[in-house]
Amino acid sequence: MEDQRSLIRTLGLGYVILFVVANIVGSGVFKKIAPMAAELQSSSWVLLAWIAGGIVTLFGALSNAEVAGLLADTGGDFVYFKKIYNRFFAFLYGWSLFTVIQTATIASLAWVFAQSLNSIVPVPEVLGSLKDFTLGGIFYPFLDFGIKLVAIVLILLLTGLNISGLKSGAGFSRAILVLVGLGLLVIIISGLASGPDRQADLLNAGDITSGSVSLSAFYTAMLAAFWAYQGWVSVGFIGGEVLEPKKNIPRGIVIGVFIVILIYVVVNTTYLSILSIPRLIQIHESQNQIAAVEAVRSYAGTTGAVLISVLILVTTVSCANASILTGARPYFAMAREGLFIPGIGKINRNNVPGTSLLLQGIWASVLVLSGTFDQLTDMIIFTVYIFYGAIALGVFILRRRMPDAFRPYRVWGYPVVPALFILFCIGLFLNTIITRPREAAIGLTLVVAGIPVYMLMNRKQK
Repeated sequence: MEDQRSLIRTLGLGYVILFVVANIVGSGVFKKIAPMAAELQSSSWVLLAWIAGGIVTLFGALSNAEVAGLLADTGGDFVYFKKIYNRFFAFLYGWSLFTVIQTATIASLAWVFAQSLNSIVPVPEVLGSLKDFTLGGIFYPFLDFGIKLVAIVLILLLTGLNISGLKSGAGFSRAILVLVGLGLLVIIISGLASGPDRQADLLNAGDITSGSVSLSAFYTAMLAAFWAYQGWVSVGFIGGEVLEPKKNIPRGIVIGVFIVILIYVVVNTTYLSILSIPRLIQIHESQNQIAAVEAVRSYAGTTGAVLISVLILVTTVSCANASILTGARPYFAMAREGLFIPGIGKINRNNVPGTSLLLQGIWASVLVLSGTFDQLTDMIIFTVYIFYGAIALGVFILRRRMPDAFRPYRVWGYPVVPALFILFCIGLFLNTIITRPREAAIGLTLVVAGIPVYMLMNRKQK
């Protein structure tokens, strides 16, 4: 029968690295330096936050790589959690992935795409008379409804592309990523060469020694950085379609994260060499400006600003496409375990989980209506790092439970690296509850909502 066919292994190491980089490099590289500057008010501390975020991400990726290499399979962390912990915890992760982590990521990227398009070609206002309509005083679904409709159309178009077949979606990501890399290279070269008269006081030693930045503020700023680094784990979702997954998945994760760390440090050094901290704070407070656009505008005028806006469009399309492509696989795996809607576990005639992709696209479209970009991204990071910490803990559990199992990759610096990552995840969790209570509360509510769903699915199986 059609729904019992297996996924086809066709993707090599190059595609794995592509998926990692394409899932990470998105809106964050253009937008998130402004809220970080507003939080830290120091060029030096902002750069340190980017570097620290990259190091923490690498620690998490290295820990995840050992688990991925040992337990590689389609479904990614959903499958890993089932083998490390139990079906309930695995379901809770898969449920959280669907309700907030992956779908809100897709929604956020589509939101930025629509805003960038609006900066080039103004999107007409739609249902403006309902913009003040609110649900519980929290959600304003018709505010900026024209922008939101553009985002929803993008989600549904990319979902249709990926339903048509994996190769077409992967090839699309590769072509766009080449353009993105060239665009970022132009920003770096032209920005750093724009002349000493355009340099802000980058790396002011007094910023570091003043002691004015608290640990809580540094953690909060790193919420923004982690959004920019978010996505490295998604490659595990397509383990069933990767050639030699126990070798290629760990290598792809590590290589991909190293590439992104280098890109982010260089690009954000360029921004800080052009824009002063007060200017970045103004950009953040305006709510409608993007740091990368204003940086290019400062030395290339309106033409340059339009070109960078086009680049942001291309980047967000690439990242959204990669997120849609990989994100639907865990729901597919859950359905085949009897833990999700049965129809989600079917493979269509293009050998991809089409129904899973469609459901993901619909819910991501709903989330577009639910909040702002920064609200969605803070909620995502708060929620996902609960599970990232659990994966790192799984390294210790599996070392004890399966000491003699073949591991194509062992995490560097064990046990220090995974232990430090776990401690960081705990700190991030507690700090976000204090500094971003709204986002933390919504994230926890969506996670806990999976408990009655799990009980209902279990009851149907009995």
